[in-house]
This record gives sequence, structure tokens and C-alpha cells, in this order.
Amino acid sequence: MEKLDRNLPPDKKLAAVCGLFCPGCSLLIATHEEPARLDGMAARMGHTVDELKCNGCRSGKQCFYCTSMCQMKTCAVQKGVDFCGDCKEFPCEVLKTFQKERPHRIELWDSLKQIRERGWEAWFRDKTQHYACEQCGVLNSAYDTRCRSCGAAPSCTYVKLHGDEVLRFMGK
Repeated sequence: MEKLDRNLPPDKKLAAVCGLFCPGCSLLIATHEEPARLDGMAARMGHTVDELKCNGCRSGKQCFYCTSMCQMKTCAVQKGVDFCGDCKEFPCEVLKTFQKERPHRIELWDSLKQIRERGWEAWFRDKTQHYACEQCGVLNSAYDTRCRSCGAAPSCTYVKLHGDEVLRFMGK
């Protein structure tokens, strides 16, 4: 995988059917760039490192959640759609519940609208900027309140917009 920075080219393996931007995921970042972070996450979550490793929603290697608990990917395949926003039942109750559970999912409706209107490649390019540190360009997750590379705060536009929700979720 390429370095996770603002120059990451569009890759559909990293575009989740639900509208999540996989390179903005803590697990994907830890899998590819921060093995110590992955070790710590595995210990906190009670899973093995291998169960947490992820190469993206549409790749051959996803974390335990995406392989065993995600209903959207299976549903999209059954309905013959690429993204949930293409479904005539959008937004379904499963997706509404999923969106409300965690702050990294706040922008799902906007993401799916952008994908539908502009295409996933344009959305992907926009998201690389949205999750990139303004100072150094490295991609950060919604939970990285400071840039994981240079320490700038906020770490990215996503955190600038939704940092209060992220901190509340993390109990800070």
C-alpha cells in the first residue's frame, strides 16, 4: 500500500460501501504504518493483532468487525449496488443505526451523496484532503485529535469539524 498521505491515489478497495473512507480508519492506519498502535488496540479490544489487521472494505483482508458484523457489504452485494447511497431503500434502518453509533461515521450521508453525484474517485480525492494534516499532509483518523506525524492540532479537517463529538465519545 502507498504511504497514507494526501497524495494517495483513488483505490476502490479503500472505499467502503457504507461511505466510510478506509484510509481514515485507525485500524487501517495501524495495520500499514503503526504496528505498536495495532498492538495496543488489540489489547484494549480483546482481539488478536491478526483479527484487527485491515487492508480496506473491499480487500481480501478486513478486521473482525468488517468480516463478521458488517451488514452493509453483504446487503450491497445482494442488491447489486456498489454503495449504500445507490440503493432504493437508502437510508435503511441498519445504516441509520450504524451511522449513529460512532463519531467517525458522522459524515456518511454527505459521503454517499457525493459518491452518487460526483463518483467515488472524486469523493476519494476530496477525502484524502479532508483527513490530511494541513501541516505535513499525513492522513489521520477521526480519533487522532493531533496529527500522528507532526503533532499539529487539529489533525485534519474532519477533527476540526467534529472534534467535540470525538472527544465526548472518547470520554475526554
